[in-house]
Amino acid sequence: MPVKKRVVKVKKPAVKPSGPSPSLLRARERLLLEITSLPTAAGREACVIAAVERWVEARKDRVVLARDRFGNLTIAQHGFLEACAKGARSGIAPVMITAHLDHPAFVVTAVRTKSKSVELDLEFRGGVHDPYFNGAALEVFDRETKKSFDAKIVALDSKIDPSAKPFKTVVAKLANPAAAKRISIGSIARWKLPKAEVKKGIAHTHACDDLAAVAAALLAFDAIARDPALAHIALLFTRSEEIGFIGAIGAAREGTVPKGARLICLENSRSFPHDSPIGAGPIVRVGDRLSVFTPELTNRVGDIAAAHAKDNSSFKFQRKLMPGGACEATAFASFAIASTCVCLPLGNYHNMQDIDEVAAGRGKARVGREFISMDDFNGLVELLEVVARRLDDSAIAGSHRQLMETLWSRHGDLLQQNIGGA
Repeated sequence: MPVKKRVVKVKKPAVKPSGPSPSLLRARERLLLEITSLPTAAGREACVIAAVERWVEARKDRVVLARDRFGNLTIAQHGFLEACAKGARSGIAPVMITAHLDHPAFVVTAVRTKSKSVELDLEFRGGVHDPYFNGAALEVFDRETKKSFDAKIVALDSKIDPSAKPFKTVVAKLANPAAAKRISIGSIARWKLPKAEVKKGIAHTHACDDLAAVAAALLAFDAIARDPALAHIALLFTRSEEIGFIGAIGAAREGTVPKGARLICLENSRSFPHDSPIGAGPIVRVGDRLSVFTPELTNRVGDIAAAHAKDNSSFKFQRKLMPGGACEATAFASFAIASTCVCLPLGNYHNMQDIDEVAAGRGKARVGREFISMDDFNGLVELLEVVARRLDDSAIAGSHRQLMETLWSRHGDLLQQNIGGA
């Protein structure tokens, strides 16, 4: 009688998923949509600042918040200054991850009540082309920025002498005149857009530029600040970037940035599908339309990103110039502060849909939500954590001088042997 073979099924060990857990990804998404939905404008960033203050308060055992006289925010571990001093003695310079707290928007300069209507004079602080203002729907926030009221642009002054008045001005009519008692000079108004959401991996929201970078910086720093060895790393959130890097210039001029610090400036930069596509990863930005950034620091961040991508197949990044705008890395570098930029490729830059078509006169100007890839956003958080841990890691090769010396050692004698015989 044949012996029946016993088949033993071997249970395969469970494969642990790599990367952030689903619950962590959902938490990141919630923070992103919350921060990027807040009303903000150059010089009127109080709502975003309040959210950052709440974030710090929830972690006050680990981090502390400080302000300079311009209202820029520095968030660091307790003992940041001591860590900077210790680092100066050991050759490790401070690191600041920066982002700006404003987005192009309107600020109320006058409230005029007529017989049956209320008109608002608004100045627009930021860069958006004139056609997008014509008849656009707005929402105007009350003094506490807790409730908004509908309005519509009825006139645009596009013939402004920049030397006399730096901002575009518009007149808007309130849909509900009774709302005028809730609105005052200094109130914020912005484009009226649908609620923020994530669809098919793309976050559509009011102000990715630069509030998505603020959210990414907070998420990365939540991990960084748990490591006392990284106490020399801090966040710097600046104000009024959209009207000429004002907060950044103030921080550079007044010593908010520690001596010898290295700055990783975060941005959301206009995506060009043929060159810097959305979904292809966060971008190590080597320059903007004004300048190239500090080469040594840019190369170092790029080398770290490349090394991380080599060891982690799920991580991807891009390295691009991104000439569609200018960013704070240029401002800081102008003051001889080592600076580079990492950015997210952005759709509907400054809420302008179909920018090129409109500029060419072939399309209708319509405002829309800015959008970024959630994969790019999570990749930015991952890259910031990696850069924080490896910026001074000697195991990262990264020395282009070393590469040149290697090439010379291999082939330098060829020219010396053939001098005069070419």
